[in-house]
Amino acid sequence: MSALSEAARLIAAADGLVAAAGAGMGVDSGLPDFRGNSGFWRAYPALAEARITFEEIANPAAFRRDPRLAWGFYGHRLNLYRHTQPHRGFAILRAIAERLPHNAFVFTSNVDGQFQKADFDEAQICEVHGSIHHLQCVNGCAGDILSADDISPEVSDATCQLVSPLPRCCHCNDLLRPNVLMFGDGDWVSRRSTAQRRRLDTWLQTTRRPVVVEIGAGKHVPTVRWFSETLGAPLIRINPAEAEVPGLGVSLPLGGFEALEGIQSALLAEGFFA
Repeated sequence: MSALSEAARLIAAADGLVAAAGAGMGVDSGLPDFRGNSGFWRAYPALAEARITFEEIANPAAFRRDPRLAWGFYGHRLNLYRHTQPHRGFAILRAIAERLPHNAFVFTSNVDGQFQKADFDEAQICEVHGSIHHLQCVNGCAGDILSADDISPEVSDATCQLVSPLPRCCHCNDLLRPNVLMFGDGDWVSRRSTAQRRRLDTWLQTTRRPVVVEIGAGKHVPTVRWFSETLGAPLIRINPAEAEVPGLGVSLPLGGFEALEGIQSALLAEGFFA
């Protein structure tokens, strides 16, 4: 039996799908995944010229040190994610989930909001590292988490600097920042993500035969891989470079869209969509 056919067999036997996604899920939509300095600096040449790494700019200290540069980086990403359309693999995953009694729950380290944009149920998404589409005070002031819908960052491509006004906290007038978990981040307001995780845990208690489809989760930030492996459910791991699976599961060393399309074809062959 081929690996794709085995993946289809595991899905067909399940009553709910856990869609566990890392940065690689967005690659087929044209999003960068920031693996290594070379990939990160290709996406942000101004930061490459200054030799600023991803870990240095995706850091709460950057908002104190150089708020216009930090907001230039995050403002560019916010605009990018707003304008990016999810690739067709999202729709394939959603169509598979809709055939299962308990549908799907998403667990993702991505902050891009692509699952919401692909029409996954907002109430069944856990963004473990937060969302760039939400804001908080740099001090965690009042513990508020705000929508970013009302801000439209204008960013200089040449300098990666924010040229529009810096967003300010309505309580203390200090700087607002994205409500995402950054490197070395002791000020992240996690209340929204914690509530999402509680809903996920409740959903998991309702499923008897979940299957995990993990897409594009690497070892550098292993949050998603660790989560997938601790559920004790069959695991379908999709990753072009790091697809090995411990225990019960299927390894698919492919990109996200290619693998999901292959699984869909295998399910069609088995009559899953009849």
